Amino acid sequence: MDTKTMTSGMQFGNRIPKLIQKNLPLYVACIIFVLFLSKTNSLGSSKVTDVLKRELYPHSSSIIGTQFPKKIWQTWKVDPLEFSAKDLTVARTWVLKNPGHRYEVLTDNNDLYYVETHFGPTGFNRPDIVFMYRSLTAKIIKADLLRYLIMYVEGGVYADIDVEALKPIDRFIPDRYQERDVDMVVSVEIDQPDFKDHPILGKKSMSFCQWTFMCKPRLSVMMRLIDNIIMWLNDVAKKQGVPISEIVLDFDEVISGTGPSAFTAAILAEMSKKNGKQVTWDTFHNLRESKLVGGILVLTVEAFAAGQGHSDSGNHYSRGALAKHHYHASGWPSAHPRYSHPVHGEVEKCNWDPECVKLWDYSKAVFENLPAEEQQKQIAAEEEKQRVAQEIANAEAAKAAAADAASVQAPALFSP
Repeated sequence: MDTKTMTSGMQFGNRIPKLIQKNLPLYVACIIFVLFLSKTNSLGSSKVTDVLKRELYPHSSSIIGTQFPKKIWQTWKVDPLEFSAKDLTVARTWVLKNPGHRYEVLTDNNDLYYVETHFGPTGFNRPDIVFMYRSLTAKIIKADLLRYLIMYVEGGVYADIDVEALKPIDRFIPDRYQERDVDMVVSVEIDQPDFKDHPILGKKSMSFCQWTFMCKPRLSVMMRLIDNIIMWLNDVAKKQGVPISEIVLDFDEVISGTGPSAFTAAILAEMSKKNGKQVTWDTFHNLRESKLVGGILVLTVEAFAAGQGHSDSGNHYSRGALAKHHYHASGWPSAHPRYSHPVHGEVEKCNWDPECVKLWDYSKAVFENLPAEEQQKQIAAEEEKQRVAQEIANAEAAKAAAADAASVQAPALFSP
């Protein structure tokens, strides 16, 4: 090797330590980044990556996932160890038919802790949601809101405590659909658009069922629904001039504010946003087979709402019936009464029969045109009729109870 080459090599060798020393932090950072990417690719998304994605893209499909969580959620006053025999029998069907799913019940004792944990400062940091849930005293409103909060956080299947599983959950998505393309599964509940202009039945005439539904976590439609409810409740409190804890709501306000009507409005809005054009109830009227719109799979009415006697809902023995609502836990209307005419009662008792509704409307109109004195006579006659009917019912119940007691306590007439 000549002198020039040796000199050049020595100069180059002398420069290496200086360059490394000068750029050492950059080199180390690059190496760490390469190792991080390698680990991420081989092991899947890291916790750090997931946290960043949740912060930047709370509704992204990568967070939502391609599969539905294998979870079943119910809410009730007490935990399963204290269920009544009736509730236990119905609730058990979800576990028996879905042994691979986790089953959990949130109760009146742990619901607030759940909300504070997931929507407090260490969770999604939504103090407005926590404040609203803490303030609410109307149990049905809290029950509606809680199911939406759970489904946003966890996903899986939600079912009211009095809903029986007729088929396994893996039957919720027909074979012609890919699970990765479906974000939510709902069923038609009421499909009576002919009544859309009725003053009482109109807002309830077209709706999806929310006593049973399935979704993936972090869906924007769930947060849209939650935000809508928060705004609505604040508006109600403002209009009534009372704090949230003292608002008074009737049956129809519950249905339209947090129940099926609110649920349906949020879903149709989400479908419209995803499709880039308005999606109306016409898309699901007389639905003969399931339909996927904007990632939301809509099943026919018999899936979750069979046996209603309206909306062509079929019966619970049909192949497409997946769940059965027993209604034995649906006592909330007593705290939120619906409109009842003093003589002709509730139009809902017509159960969407056109002739019955037409007669009720006509009778109500005739009553309103009567002189005040005649109206009072009819009201008094109806009240007396109801009083007598109640006395007869009470007497029959007492007689039956006495007969049962006698059969248990009566001594044997003959000794052995």
